[in-house]
Amino acid sequence: MGRAFEFRKARKLKRWGNMAKVFTRLGKEIAMAVKSGGPEPANNPRLRVLIQNAKAANMPKDNVERAIKKASNKDQADYKEVIYEGYAPHGIAVLVETATDNTTRTVANIRMYFSKYSGSFGNSGSVAFMFEHKCHFKVKSKEGIDLEELELEMIDYGVQEIFAEEDAIIIYGEFESFGPIQKYLEEHSFELISAEFEWIPNDTKELNPEQVAEVEKLLEKMEEDEDVNNVFHNMK
Repeated sequence: MGRAFEFRKARKLKRWGNMAKVFTRLGKEIAMAVKSGGPEPANNPRLRVLIQNAKAANMPKDNVERAIKKASNKDQADYKEVIYEGYAPHGIAVLVETATDNTTRTVANIRMYFSKYSGSFGNSGSVAFMFEHKCHFKVKSKEGIDLEELELEMIDYGVQEIFAEEDAIIIYGEFESFGPIQKYLEEHSFELISAEFEWIPNDTKELNPEQVAEVEKLLEKMEEDEDVNNVFHNMK
């Protein structure tokens, strides 16, 4: 198993425990999907995926329907996805994914977090080259399925790695392959649990416990920000 497996194993141990934060993030993503592709899931592949993500996160159905309805309103704020880059203490590369209706506020906050916690705010592209942008899908396993055969069949759709996780199948592919992979899974009647995009570091850097604690202070502060969707880093 490759880096995607190891990355997921480590990352799944540290996810947001605050459900309100998760619901806020999903609400923004649903709003952006509706704005770009319309409110009908049947005609909006990205919205279909986000509805499944909401279900996997135990987001109430009423919340999802309300988010779709609100996004259809012309007065709904337009959210913009922006990625910020920089270094945490001890040379740890950090990528911060945000969804914001006020980039001036967001960039000021991210810059402040880096400064306050002994990091440095970087220009676009300053650390992104240290990561690979991937999409991943989590689907329910099927009885008797051969993962090696499935991986060989899906290579032409941009799939790079497939592995089992409990009673599910995890599929990783290139960022650009999200659409073709989603289409294949839907056409072959795989039951989608969730789908997301991730930045996987090419290499990781090991720190001692004291250094890890310093970096964690910065990461946790960023994750508390309402505009922040995800924080990725290359700390081992």
